[in-house]
Amino acid sequence: MTTRETESVPQPQPQPHRIQSRPKLFLKTLFAVLTGVTAFFAIGALDEDSGGRWQWTMAVVLGYATLIVQLLVGFGERLEAVQEGQNRRIRELYGKVDGLVPRSDEVTRLGLGYARVGEQGADIVKAFAEEELGRLALLMDHLGNSTADCPGENHEWLIDLTKCARRTLYATSTSVDRDFWSSEPARRYLVAQEAAIKSRGVEIRRVFLVDEESDVTAGLYQLRELQRTLGIDARIAVRALLQPAARMASLNGFVVFDGELCYETEPDIRVMPAKTTLKMTREQVEERISRFNMLWEAT
Repeated sequence: MTTRETESVPQPQPQPHRIQSRPKLFLKTLFAVLTGVTAFFAIGALDEDSGGRWQWTMAVVLGYATLIVQLLVGFGERLEAVQEGQNRRIRELYGKVDGLVPRSDEVTRLGLGYARVGEQGADIVKAFAEEELGRLALLMDHLGNSTADCPGENHEWLIDLTKCARRTLYATSTSVDRDFWSSEPARRYLVAQEAAIKSRGVEIRRVFLVDEESDVTAGLYQLRELQRTLGIDARIAVRALLQPAARMASLNGFVVFDGELCYETEPDIRVMPAKTTLKMTREQVEERISRFNMLWEAT
């Protein structure tokens, strides 16, 4: 290898913390050696009858003791620095939580309620509280990662999201959830939609999807008209009559809230809701909005 090639090869650089720690360790060792030497001569001067072995023993012991004390002090200082750093990060985290939680009173209620359960509740109640708190924590974690899911169809998510909507609610309803509209959760869902329309001016559109024209029954017409009386712009689409692109867009039932979050159900082999998913990434939501617009224009 030539001199030029040798010069061009990058040499490993020592880490800064190692550079700083080496002089400190050298000084501590030097101080311990000086302490031992001083002890050696001090013992010899104070007790001239002491043997050389005793002088060396005491010198070594005092030197080691001095070094150990210095190392322990340094370790304690580093430990305090680490603890202070952790405390600072915890304070920052709590500060972020306080700034990000507009309804901190609800968080306070949760903490106080959990504390009361721990003090007074029976074992089964405590276990149930732990389970529910863990479920809530897991949901918050998943929402922070822009996706969440649960087994089956989560009617409470659907109703709560409707109560939170401020601008738009675009939904498709397939044969999978046709029986849902005669259930008690559906009644609460429609009440929440009517309130969203009247009190907040939310625009709600719904497309009822059926496979064939023969599936457009009198009961489906009645369901559409009922929802129209509540202010919902409801339409019916027949898959067999759709263009291929629109037909592919009508696979699963979904609801897009405010153009920001998509609630979607996935059927199982028995055509029953097997899973509910919340999707919040921009790409996923925009894709569902594009699907809905394609179906809406085809009705």
